[in-house]
Amino acid sequence: MAYDGTESADILATLPSRPRAGTATAHEPFRLRRMRIAIVHEWLETFAGSERVLEQLLICFPDADLFAVVDFMKPEERRFLNGRPVKTSFIQRLPAAKRMFRNYLGLMPMAIEQLDVSRYDLVISSSHAVAKGVITGPDQIHISYVHSPMRYIWDLQHQYLKQSKLTWGLKAIYVRWLFMRLRQWDVSSAQHVNHFIANSSYIARRIKKAYGRDAAVIHPPVDVDQFSLRSEKDDFYLLAGRLVPYKRADLIVESFRSEPNRRLVVVGDGPDAAQVRAAAKGAPNIEFRGAVPKAELIDLMQRARAALFAAEEDFGIAMVEAQACGTPVIAFGRGGVVDIIGRDERAPTGVLFDRQEPEAVRDALTRFDDVRDQITAEACRANAMRFSQSRFRSEIVGFVEAAVD
Repeated sequence: MAYDGTESADILATLPSRPRAGTATAHEPFRLRRMRIAIVHEWLETFAGSERVLEQLLICFPDADLFAVVDFMKPEERRFLNGRPVKTSFIQRLPAAKRMFRNYLGLMPMAIEQLDVSRYDLVISSSHAVAKGVITGPDQIHISYVHSPMRYIWDLQHQYLKQSKLTWGLKAIYVRWLFMRLRQWDVSSAQHVNHFIANSSYIARRIKKAYGRDAAVIHPPVDVDQFSLRSEKDDFYLLAGRLVPYKRADLIVESFRSEPNRRLVVVGDGPDAAQVRAAAKGAPNIEFRGAVPKAELIDLMQRARAALFAAEEDFGIAMVEAQACGTPVIAFGRGGVVDIIGRDERAPTGVLFDRQEPEAVRDALTRFDDVRDQITAEACRANAMRFSQSRFRSEIVGFVEAAVD
């Protein structure tokens, strides 16, 4: 029987009604203000998706102390910390840790367990690897916001090993052994978390599968206010994102190669860039712009006829950003996208395809032509507002308030 999210609904149904204040501190319950709170983040290197969540958690709980496995974030990216000190693990001081701390993955379970959070009443972890493994006592409450269980040790292990050319040899054997041990620790440490929150219903199912635990769903925050709606669209489609294997940008490019009357603009760079360009085979309707400034990317998002995504995403922040611009989304219909686009025929905001194949993309483009007049920029924008930062803060504080009662 498929997990349908009813457990999440049951958990969230216990939350008290609460005002949607402009900032979380305006409605932070008095009891929470009296509690000693620790926030445990994975690692601080760049400001990406999980750091957006951390930023909002720090707004919600401004007096919380912050812990992380390592902190190598650049000064220009750490402004959201507001000078807050970060307590790190012993990996911070290991040789070449700044360049290659991920190579110490095998030591991270030990490292996270050595972070001393024993004096705190409430521990909130932001986890996509080991943060949820921080040790807490019987009188402490541990709430873990999970971006995803470690994909590379669970259902995507074989894909990761193949892409990393670790299918055979001594190193491959060692990595497989390490992943086996990490899976054992991952399941064991999950049993010590009081409450799980998943960033999508897809991740809630992953948590259920890997850990046997239920999770509420609170979608990550998206800064929808930095994107403005544009109703008039130009005659091109947009593919934007980092060019890495799992994004399957080559699939989108290949599908447009046989659609000469449709123009595709590709924005982004990454290790798969050469392969993606090769998939175009010089087709004149496909334009590659490489990495572009944020303002240019937003302009392209606003003007595109539709934005395309072929990856199986944990959530899909870029899809929400496109919707905030009033732009429809055409995407692979597995993963977090089903929480974003859905299948509401009354107010459609996009089209989903069910296979990662060029033919499926071309079929989706044809179906999009059929429903394009039914999709309004206003409906796309309204859909995106469901994922605002203020909504995230309100739901997180409400969930925590219910958990500590």
